Amino acid sequence: MKKIKNILLLALAVSAVSCSKQLDINSDPNNPTAVKSSVLLPRIEKFLGSSLASGSEGGFGQNLSVYMHQMTMYGDADQYGASASDFNWGQGWDFAYRNVLTNTDIIIKSSTELGDVKYAGIAKVIKAYTFSVLVDLYGSVPFSESNQLVEGIKYPKYDDGKEIYPKLIALLDDAIANFNDKSESDLNIPGNDDAIYKGDIKKWLKAATSIKFKLLLQQRKIKDVSADLNALINSGNLISSSEESFMVPFGPNGATDDRNPGFGEYFASQRTMFVSPWFYEIMKGYNASIFTNIADPRIPYYFYNQIKPTTPFNGDLEYRDGGFVSSYFGSQGPNKAKNNQNSYTMLGIYPVGGRYDDGNGGAASASSGTGAAPYRLITYSDILFWKAELIQSNVISGDAAGALEAAMNESIKMVDNVVKSSGSAQTIPALSGSQAAKDFVIKVKNSFASANANKKLEIIMTQKWISNFGAWVEPYNDYRRTGYPVLFDPANFGGVMTPPSGGNGGEDSPSVSVIQSLKFPNSLPYILDEISKNQNAPAQKTDLNSAKVFWMP
Repeated sequence: MKKIKNILLLALAVSAVSCSKQLDINSDPNNPTAVKSSVLLPRIEKFLGSSLASGSEGGFGQNLSVYMHQMTMYGDADQYGASASDFNWGQGWDFAYRNVLTNTDIIIKSSTELGDVKYAGIAKVIKAYTFSVLVDLYGSVPFSESNQLVEGIKYPKYDDGKEIYPKLIALLDDAIANFNDKSESDLNIPGNDDAIYKGDIKKWLKAATSIKFKLLLQQRKIKDVSADLNALINSGNLISSSEESFMVPFGPNGATDDRNPGFGEYFASQRTMFVSPWFYEIMKGYNASIFTNIADPRIPYYFYNQIKPTTPFNGDLEYRDGGFVSSYFGSQGPNKAKNNQNSYTMLGIYPVGGRYDDGNGGAASASSGTGAAPYRLITYSDILFWKAELIQSNVISGDAAGALEAAMNESIKMVDNVVKSSGSAQTIPALSGSQAAKDFVIKVKNSFASANANKKLEIIMTQKWISNFGAWVEPYNDYRRTGYPVLFDPANFGGVMTPPSGGNGGEDSPSVSVIQSLKFPNSLPYILDEISKNQNAPAQKTDLNSAKVFWMP
């Protein structure tokens, strides 16, 4: 990312534009009174990704990945901790409000005045998506009075999420109208300054429609959304290919550092994020309740092992299975805090542009990968998984098994797409169409065919959870809406976990004591800055498990 220098630039840009009445006049190009939409847009898009991602710069995904047992960590999120002063919550909130929403409002205002309706439409889509994330995470957030300092509103009120959602759908409808506007006055058209779709308005229209689909789906437990969902499906305007997926691209380290924030673990002075053993064992086929003996061929794309399976026994490692090394959620073991910097398994080429695991091992560093991997907001596989969920839940009609199969195939195809765009110097085999991928899909289909209704929904949502690895926010929504996937609970194992037999260089690692001191948080705490400085902020939540967002039953 463009880090501090661009944050300062944006702050200056906001100040200049907010005080300017004529947004299209720059009397001195070296001291502009306004920042063009073409300059603001790529920065908005990058900060949208950073707000949701995980990494040293913070973001909502850092802790949510732990809540959803895709990662474990040293920090508040272990055992479901959620401090109002947590750095990651604060960064996610600030990136969203300061760097995304403040500037989308600038683009909407200036582009509407200038007749640049395509820019206005794009900004409305990003604004609607960002606010939907904030509502989904917090419940009530500043909306109707946000970004109105010029109008004299210093302390914006918090609006209820159920009042915000309909306004977001209306905003998306406005964006779609902008995209369909053929006005001849629309002279400034986005191009390469649009990092997401390179100015392809048809793809933006599909993104807007797909976000509407997501917002309706999210409410299916509290209202009848069948007719509206079917209308969107029949419109033909949902994302319908991997190439149309709504994603924030992150590139390699060039003139500016645009690498995926999660790649920062490769060059961190102290690595603090670890792949969850619970997630890993489900992908390996070790879990006794789901996908038993079904190994996922995406493993070497998802994870990079710094050590080889043949590396001798190391008594300092808490969890080891051949080359895979990690630490348990809620661990109380003696090895939890030991420095195993060059042994822990890293995020691979797929989620963060790291290294493909070819089995040769080697200490990870900044040169191990490119960091070129997108943050996936809504992919085609997401749409297909959601359709499978809706069919299985009797919200819409259709073939749930067929939708699940298509979703898994598209998820596998997305792995290849990310690998191809990563610029990796490694020789990496294609996954889509391989015999391993075909066999895997068939085995999951067979498991689905023999399952009862509840288990079928669990299979759908667990496969989506695996597919969403690296896109950390959506699994949190999916779990709170459906109750799946089944998450790790120390109590179900008597508070003691035993690593795989013979996994530590042919020897057994000792059992580990694990605890869970808090219940699962169904929403996030309001950040400390808001509670302490905004006079209209609500009282801090005292029980995050009972503090459900409006669409939860």
